[in-house]
Amino acid sequence: MTDIVNGLGRATAYGALGVVLLVLGIFLIDALTPGKLGRQIWEERNRNAAVLLSSALVGIGGIVFTSIWTTYEDFGKGLVSTAAFGLLGLVMMAVAFLVVDLVTPGKLGATLVEREPHPAVWVTASCNLAVAAIVSASIA
Repeated sequence: MTDIVNGLGRATAYGALGVVLLVLGIFLIDALTPGKLGRQIWEERNRNAAVLLSSALVGIGGIVFTSIWTTYEDFGKGLVSTAAFGLLGLVMMAVAFLVVDLVTPGKLGATLVEREPHPAVWVTASCNLAVAAIVSASIA
């Protein structure tokens, strides 16, 4: 019974940390794009914004999953590691976004929240997932 209670406690802590990292991802994408992201997706039904945010959330989820899966025996060290790799993933996604913005014409954030589907959203979403895969692979 103690193992179950201990496991539930750890799952709660990792789950809470994962949710915090996902929320930070939402704020990051919101900061990188013009307007309010929630309004873009839920009120204006902007598919570009939804694909962009979804890719960031899946990427962060993948990083958190990998970090938990390969976690240290020490619970505290595992939590810190998961937080560190999750934050690194967010920073690297932001850097990749800014690099793509630099090497493409126009303002990427504004392009990604246009109402019409735009191919740049797929490039940026793929970049998010690639960065997440790279960070996940670096977790040992």
